[in-house]
Amino acid sequence: MKARRLQDLQIWKRWMNLVKRIYIITQDLPTEEKFGLISQIRRCAVSIPSNIAEGAGRNNVKEFIQFLGVASGSAYELETQLILLFELEFKKEIEVAPLINELSEIQKMIYSFKTKLNNS
Repeated sequence: MKARRLQDLQIWKRWMNLVKRIYIITQDLPTEEKFGLISQIRRCAVSIPSNIAEGAGRNNVKEFIQFLGVASGSAYELETQLILLFELEFKKEIEVAPLINELSEIQKMIYSFKTKLNNS
């Protein structure tokens, strides 16, 4: 497996942009959620590109695929947390829906990338 620059990985770049948006949307959540939902959402969001980065830094495709799988699982966790923002009436659907849509698109990219790596 050839070495990869993170900046060349589209899924990593898109996740990094989404993480920034996640931080912005969670800035004005209720203070009592600072150590609850805010912390959980942000840690989950950051863990996704971090797992992609760690996988890219591994020495073989099998390990990279494993880390992409972890990132994918965390993406579903993040989706659940974003849905909670709306269902708990912390955010309006119009604020959360674009993030969920972007998350869904990137989840598809992870799946496609894993498939491509498996077939290489």
